[in-house]
Amino acid sequence: MSEFVVPPSLEEGDRVAIVSPGSNRADEYPHVYELGLDRVREFGLEPVEFPTARKSAEWLYDHPEARAQDVMDAFADPEIRGVVTTLGGFDQVRILDHLDADVLRENPTRFYGISDNTNLANELYKQGVVSFYGGTLFTEFAMQGSMHDYTVEYLERAMFEESLGELRPAERFTDDDLDWADPDTLDEHREMEPNPGWTWRGGDETVTGRTWGGCVSILDLQLSVGRHLPDPDALDGGVLLLETSEEVPSAMDVRFALMGMGERGLLERFDAVLVGRAKARSMAVDNDPEEREAYRQRQRDTITEVVGEYNPDAPIVFDLDFGHTAPVAPVPLGGEVTVDPDAERIEFA
Repeated sequence: MSEFVVPPSLEEGDRVAIVSPGSNRADEYPHVYELGLDRVREFGLEPVEFPTARKSAEWLYDHPEARAQDVMDAFADPEIRGVVTTLGGFDQVRILDHLDADVLRENPTRFYGISDNTNLANELYKQGVVSFYGGTLFTEFAMQGSMHDYTVEYLERAMFEESLGELRPAERFTDDDLDWADPDTLDEHREMEPNPGWTWRGGDETVTGRTWGGCVSILDLQLSVGRHLPDPDALDGGVLLLETSEEVPSAMDVRFALMGMGERGLLERFDAVLVGRAKARSMAVDNDPEEREAYRQRQRDTITEVVGEYNPDAPIVFDLDFGHTAPVAPVPLGGEVTVDPDAERIEFA
């Protein structure tokens, strides 16, 4: 697509669809789901639960066509101004063949979701519709304790303003997990760490380009499937967004994914790379701060090496606040961003 559209911004009182195009945990953790709905209302918006919103993960897996229908119905409904996903998942790629792309293109609506929602963000990119990588119900709106000021600020920009504007590092961050199964954790705050800021590597010229990317594991799946990728020429001069999930992939897993992009001739097309801070622990992997930082450093080194092999002139910025850590900013996919290595500044149009 040569022309992209940023869907109209939301206004107080607008109706937003709650959908589950990936997986869901609303049936297992209704207290978390309800907290998410309450937080949407605190932004002055009216959540509208679509048929998949409370369906179980098992039901959703068995009905990819219903998940696709929910997305299309939400976009086509003139009273719906935004679409908020409940969660990520692992099989959203299975709904793409059930989508009518014309419905998405002809009814641009603000779409919010991370992780497995990379699949839908990629489809919207192909249709020239900007989406937002962030704003998932369970992981952002239903954040335990209270929503971080940083997340609230950038969610408000992504919902109510025309532009996300300049991005800055959060003062503190966490990749800690609290147990959704325990309702008492909704009042707890996760352990936070000081944020050392962004890590800049390479590049000496300011770059302005259109963003494409998302979760590395889902991009790797998209590469394997091969049916749903955009025309490679559409990526020329763009800015690649990458982040890794709570699965805590090894540096070698990340290397394989990026090598696949490199061998397809994709990495060389981007003029810059922006990388979300790596989540270094999960419910299954709980390590100490030194081990977590060592994990993140291995990932930085791996991405630097692979991108440097295929695209040595591209600046890379690590440890941005988007993806699977907290707090996060919902960054536009398909939107324009300026990356200035000299001033160490990032600004979305």
